[in-house]
Amino acid sequence: MSSGPIGKGRSPREVAKWVIDIEAQAVHGLLAQLDERFDRAVELLQQCRGRVICTGMGKSGLIMKKVAATMSSTGTPALFLHPAEAVHGDLGMITEGDVVLAASYSGTTEELMRLVEMVKRLATPLIAITGKEGSPLARHADVHLPVAIDQEACPLNLAPTASTTVTLALGDALAMALLESRGFTHEDFAQFHPGGQLGKKLRKVGQLMHRGDDLPWVREDATVRQAISEISRKGLGVTAVCDADMRLLGCLTDGDLRRLLDRVDDPLEDPVQQRMHSSPQTISADVLASVALQQMEEKRITSLFVCDREKTLEGLLHLHDLWRIELF
Repeated sequence: MSSGPIGKGRSPREVAKWVIDIEAQAVHGLLAQLDERFDRAVELLQQCRGRVICTGMGKSGLIMKKVAATMSSTGTPALFLHPAEAVHGDLGMITEGDVVLAASYSGTTEELMRLVEMVKRLATPLIAITGKEGSPLARHADVHLPVAIDQEACPLNLAPTASTTVTLALGDALAMALLESRGFTHEDFAQFHPGGQLGKKLRKVGQLMHRGDDLPWVREDATVRQAISEISRKGLGVTAVCDADMRLLGCLTDGDLRRLLDRVDDPLEDPVQQRMHSSPQTISADVLASVALQQMEEKRITSLFVCDREKTLEGLLHLHDLWRIELF
């Protein structure tokens, strides 16, 4: 693609393609720079007994704020420390057991180097992300992670663009390597993301199901008439059929009743056990709601009975419960 400056004959779309291509090449170029130093950095961060103190100035600082947020949300306690504020009183945010993760493409940022001097006096481990192997920041670091690029995605080759993109990519790589090494699970993720769309996707069936007095069920010796009454009272279009120990034996739905009335003249006094489905669809309370939705869609049903391993009935999840939380 053309590398001329904006305003020299290229359309905005051509400029956009040029920028994206350069940044994509820069990120791909990180692969060749990954070596044993990355493994050492992950080990150092994993052994951290305190927090990961992410720091950087200007655009690099904005990137490191995001890195800190990503780490915190995936099981690695982290916070952002502004280097200029640190030398004016915020240095106390760094405590024993912390590790500092600092980013500066040039490795010479004045405010950051002043902070590094104090970090070294505190004997706090330092991981540096720079594009310059021999820079002061790289030399002072316990571990240096290189993020060298060929050029910025700027027609003037000045604005931090490709350099900040690769710094962000490396920060994400660190966070995900830590996530995997810690054995971070969906359940752990849900604890850190209780709100928003992510929180909805990570809700558990047990958090949404109908239980107690809202749960429609009848004993195995009930009649079809009694089952209809239970379906009407609970308003979920279905009732479970259970034994005396609340083990699920089957179910009866509105659709079953319509089909039954078409075939049989007077089925209302029949034993419900004679007319029920004997193999209703079930799910565990600790399964994600999104998995329950997938099961409903695959089976083309609107309800799932929630049971434990012994098939003891614990609740019922209806499609409307998933609509209510706007899962889809």
